[in-house]
Amino acid sequence: MNGLILFAGLVFFLWIARSILIPLLIAAFLWYLMNAISDYYRRAMPHKSPTDCRTKIWSRIFDWIAHIATLATVCLVVYLFATQIRPMFSELAMVLPTIQEKLVNFGTYLSESIGIKFDTNMIPNITKIAANIGSSVAGIAASFGMVLVYMTFMFVEQSTFNRKFSAMFPSKRQSKKMRYILDSIDTNMKKYLFVKTSISAITGIASFIWLQLIGVEFAGIWAFIVFITSYIPTIGAIVACTLPILYSLVSAPTLQQPILTAIGLIAMQILFGNIIEPKLTGKTLNLSTLAILINLVFWGMIWGVAGMFFSVPMLVAIFIICAQFDTTRPIAILLSADGNIPDKNEE
Repeated sequence: MNGLILFAGLVFFLWIARSILIPLLIAAFLWYLMNAISDYYRRAMPHKSPTDCRTKIWSRIFDWIAHIATLATVCLVVYLFATQIRPMFSELAMVLPTIQEKLVNFGTYLSESIGIKFDTNMIPNITKIAANIGSSVAGIAASFGMVLVYMTFMFVEQSTFNRKFSAMFPSKRQSKKMRYILDSIDTNMKKYLFVKTSISAITGIASFIWLQLIGVEFAGIWAFIVFITSYIPTIGAIVACTLPILYSLVSAPTLQQPILTAIGLIAMQILFGNIIEPKLTGKTLNLSTLAILINLVFWGMIWGVAGMFFSVPMLVAIFIICAQFDTTRPIAILLSADGNIPDKNEE
């Protein structure tokens, strides 16, 4: 009973404090991602371990080069979005009323062909839906200043994290165990983010090429949606395929283009999302599909789209932490796909 009350209190706290916690989570995610990118750049540059003064200087120079390359990468992504993707969304917003009209006409045509009475109120108002999504994105963008403040202080204070960690766990045994847990989370999270981002980017690029070849309008937007929604399990793939298929269905003069759109996008989702990605991640995501879906719904109800986006990384962290303690290992077994969970560090 006490456990249920504690869980209900935690859920209420997560919901009531979402305006503070979501920007903090986004800042932590971006801070971690930029450090991970910087780490990959640093590994790509040949340099020896610092043993003397000259080597230490060169190592520090390589660190600064990695940080600058990371910042340049982030600026390039932001620039491409601002100059290439954002204008396409503005153009799409202007033709939404026309798409809505075609969607109603298509529904009327189907009802007349099948002989079923059709009610136009059954057709979702995509203009209103787009406006709601736009307001949600605007709300996240409005809190971006807070995200930048959080990120700035994280970068400023990250040099003190190790000293704080040692002070929190003065016992050598506890310190070693917690370090093992954090290193396991770090390793698995970096692998997950690297594989997920790479597969999402490849899927988005392949979708763009395919949609361009068959002549679907706004191919860049649909490809960008494929890339973003790939981070959301199951539902993301459905959204990524449904939107361009539905658009081509109401805008194309024949059924050839919608059929080709459906075949191409669904085949890519199956190939990259269901075959290649699981082989690359291996045991990193040895998680039950049911657990992933429940976790997705849970965080989506509390934090909306942001919660759905971060649901899998948070579940990975919970899975690794639960596997390291006797009282919570049964939870890790329930979350796993096949009952195999990470070994517990006994040191």
